[in-house]
Amino acid sequence: MKTLLTLIVVAALGAGGWFYWKKQRDESAATLASSTPASSATVETRSIRFAVSAAGDIGPAEQVSVRPEVNGKIEQLPVDVGDFVKKDSLLFKLDDGDLQIEKDGQDKAVERTRLELEQAQREYKRAADLFGSKLISQELFEDARTKFDLAKNSLDRAQKSLDLMMDRLRRTRVTAPFDCTVLTRPVSVGQAVSGSGGFNAGTEVLSIANLSDLVINAHINQADVTRLTVNQEVSVTIEAIPGLRLTGKVERLAPQSTLKNNIRGFAARILLKDVDKAVRPGMTANITIPVASAENVVAAPLASVFTETNPETRQVERHVFVKVGDEWERRPIEIGVSDYFFAEVTKGLQAGDEVALEDKAKTAKSSVKPAAGTTATGGGGSRATGAGSSGVATPAPRPATSTTR
Repeated sequence: MKTLLTLIVVAALGAGGWFYWKKQRDESAATLASSTPASSATVETRSIRFAVSAAGDIGPAEQVSVRPEVNGKIEQLPVDVGDFVKKDSLLFKLDDGDLQIEKDGQDKAVERTRLELEQAQREYKRAADLFGSKLISQELFEDARTKFDLAKNSLDRAQKSLDLMMDRLRRTRVTAPFDCTVLTRPVSVGQAVSGSGGFNAGTEVLSIANLSDLVINAHINQADVTRLTVNQEVSVTIEAIPGLRLTGKVERLAPQSTLKNNIRGFAARILLKDVDKAVRPGMTANITIPVASAENVVAAPLASVFTETNPETRQVERHVFVKVGDEWERRPIEIGVSDYFFAEVTKGLQAGDEVALEDKAKTAKSSVKPAAGTTATGGGGSRATGAGSSGVATPAPRPATSTTR
């Protein structure tokens, strides 16, 4: 009895071990199959939309750092951060007490020189009459005329000094040059500030901007800048405002490249249209620039398209390897619009064809035959990086760029 029980236990353990081993083997096979990259793909009908994406910072089209032109102390500062100010409204005013005292002195100087001029004019007139009657000498007459000329010069100098003083007084009152919003206000009432006419740039009292017109300053990769044109419309999304989609227009492209984040590119200025009030300067915008599109076309994976140069015609030719029965057929094709994943096939393939994702001509055990009416040329050629026919988008490998499909 004990021997029978032992045999039953051993048999149960053996069966359990066998089932466990079989399960592990099946799981390993499934894992290996899923991790093995596909060697072929099926040509399908799909839409291809090739677009270039870039990111940029939103900023106002017009931003001004407001600084006084003369030295002084802030007497009035009626605006604060976030306030909307109409054109010609007061932004701030400097204390002009000392200038008013100087102005009063200039007014009196002008009045004094005017009286002196009137006296010199009367004396000159009298001297002219006496000289005409030969009652005074020519020397006395010329002295009176000189005194009259000097009085005129004195009045002119005094008037110019008064005009300069009035101009300085006007500069103590600073108004908005356009409808604007106050962005920053680093000073307060009573603080002394220096004018921009001195040795430095002056003290910044406010920074203002026109938030009705916003622009995006973006850095466009050098591989994509040739696809942009001035006045081209682009699609814009805002990271901070999900669901909001805006339209922009390429306003300016820099003529010279710069290096930013180790990427060679060109600065672009994009003007936003119909700006939503929720959009603020400093937000990050994602720009999508449409380049080319094709709707419901025969498309093959870009990895299945190979390129080589015909040694006779020097023309770039493209081909794929198509599964025909148990063999792979090398077939020339023509492609149109492509993105970074699929290429439109305008000639040579149809939906449902199975194409290889590797160069079958370089695989020793593969059986490859040329397409009907063609002759095999040997090597399979290089992997295609995009379409190459006239008027077709040709994406090239580049860093840090996404694609909309």
